[in-house]
Amino acid sequence: MYRKILVGYDGSASARKAFDEALKLAKLHRAELLVLTVSRPLEIGDEVETEAIVENSRSYHRKLLEELESAVSGNTLKVSYEVAIGHPAQQIIYRADAFGADLIVVGDRGRSTFARLLLGSVSKHVVQYADRPVLVVR
Repeated sequence: MYRKILVGYDGSASARKAFDEALKLAKLHRAELLVLTVSRPLEIGDEVETEAIVENSRSYHRKLLEELESAVSGNTLKVSYEVAIGHPAQQIIYRADAFGADLIVVGDRGRSTFARLLLGSVSKHVVQYADRPVLVVR
């Protein structure tokens, strides 16, 4: 039984599938749901430019989360939304620890095996380093 579920969301089709699955599981288990999106800022520019880029990115990611609120409206579930800054896999694992998540749900981009081996993926890193169950939705 899950009490707290964290779902990583980036606006992609696979992330939406992951969100839908996490929402289904949260309803089934009457679990609390945390929807996390992570902004990965570029490592360029001076401090002022970086702050502007981060704020723009936060704004973009908040809008992504707003799109999901209608899917949850009318439910009695406790759902919270967060925007984090940093490497997506690291932030997902960090927030799962801080939130006390029993389960992490992430989407899979559907890259070829070669591309995953060459580039890696957020879902692969979360599965590899998380110390709790991870559901990868395709």
